[in-house]
Amino acid sequence: MNLCYQKNLTLSGLKSLGLCALVGLCYATSASAQAVKEQMAIALSGFAGQPIVVESVRPSPAPGIIEVQIENGPLLYATDDGSYFFLNGDLHRTNQTGAVNVTEERRSVGRQEQLAAVSVDDMVVFSPEGEVRDYVSVFTDVTCFYCQKLHREVDELNAKGIEVRYLAFPRGGMNSDGAKKLATAWCADDQQTTLTELKAGVDLPVNDCADNPIATQYQLGQDMGVTGTPAIITSSGMMIPGYRPAADLAAVLGLD
Repeated sequence: MNLCYQKNLTLSGLKSLGLCALVGLCYATSASAQAVKEQMAIALSGFAGQPIVVESVRPSPAPGIIEVQIENGPLLYATDDGSYFFLNGDLHRTNQTGAVNVTEERRSVGRQEQLAAVSVDDMVVFSPEGEVRDYVSVFTDVTCFYCQKLHREVDELNAKGIEVRYLAFPRGGMNSDGAKKLATAWCADDQQTTLTELKAGVDLPVNDCADNPIATQYQLGQDMGVTGTPAIITSSGMMIPGYRPAADLAAVLGLD
């Protein structure tokens, strides 16, 4: 579920946290400290996909919480048994091979619930001719280069059995040219063709019909934490910010 987060975590990403170490504290018992140190090194290395060296572990001012100092990196906070740690404000659970972002798992459930409340009839949907094996919901903007690039691969996604459900997210806000073009697509009799033409740069007359869902979907995207397009939400609720090739998306969905 957290594949994209695992891939995005690098040593430089850890360094960018910029947490300052606290000084003047006593070290934990050497035996337990060494065990937790080794456990955290294994978990963080698996999570980052590259070796991470833990320089030291020691008690923090908070009961049950320890400081985990990364070599040439930031200071992290973890439970004293090394079972959980905090990174970028998210809670992670360690295991024998890496870690799981528990906070992101909870966000995924929330995204599923939010999208379940949106009628598919209010989305512009591109469905496979055959069996729908899975689907992605994509917050999109007509004027976005990477949205256009992803759209050119919709046929490839459909061929893999992946349905693409578009929601509108005008990056420039509701008064932007992008919002008017998105309304034109959603208000068209043939939404799929109109959206495809607009993303290809075809100049079409603006059709801003009453009661179109552009503003509602834009607000939904903001509520879900979307800051740019494309923002891809898998059926499990995982958010993938930015463009991904069709083959990569299929792999994330377990359909490669």
